[in-house]
Amino acid sequence: MLQWTRVSNGSLEFSGNASLDGQLSHILEGLNVTQVLALEPLDAWALWREDVTTYLHHFSQLVKLFSKERPINYTQSLCCRLGCQLFPNGTARSFYEVTLNGTAFLSFHVPNATWERRWPGRDAVAAYAQRELMKYPPTTQVLQYFLNTTCVNILRAQIAGTEKQSSRSHAPLVLGLILGTFALLGMAVGIFLCTGGSC
Repeated sequence: MLQWTRVSNGSLEFSGNASLDGQLSHILEGLNVTQVLALEPLDAWALWREDVTTYLHHFSQLVKLFSKERPINYTQSLCCRLGCQLFPNGTARSFYEVTLNGTAFLSFHVPNATWERRWPGRDAVAAYAQRELMKYPPTTQVLQYFLNTTCVNILRAQIAGTEKQSSRSHAPLVLGLILGTFALLGMAVGIFLCTGGSC
């Protein structure tokens, strides 16, 4: 899954996508999430889509509020890359990486459910975002479970050919998009509160 968030003058632009075994499954454009592959029944998908749209709207409003408090005159670009890979020997690797303006910012260490700073040198914004993300279980334990268990199980079922549209929900793919956006919350708060060097 990839998610890009561009923040400029208090406005946000969201874009992203998710894929399953190399096939595009979801697209995020603005506040709209589209299911490309028919992985969810239409009624279930409508509920998930509404949840994602509501969350993105609330997140946008929060960033606008912080932007009014501490305006910045330049564009911030955040990118979240998360997912899992299966290897031929049956092992798996899960990952979550975040960049800020094209530079490694934070990553999630899946085995021990901790956020780690990747920003070069000592940076108040990265330190603040790391602290904030570590405070909330949805950004640690829930994310760890999603990456280690749910994501891997979806891939294993897909490869085994046992997954049927009617018998298994792909809602976790949408959950991944939500978690990606949720993780940005701590970073956005850090970026807007720490701009200027004071946290």
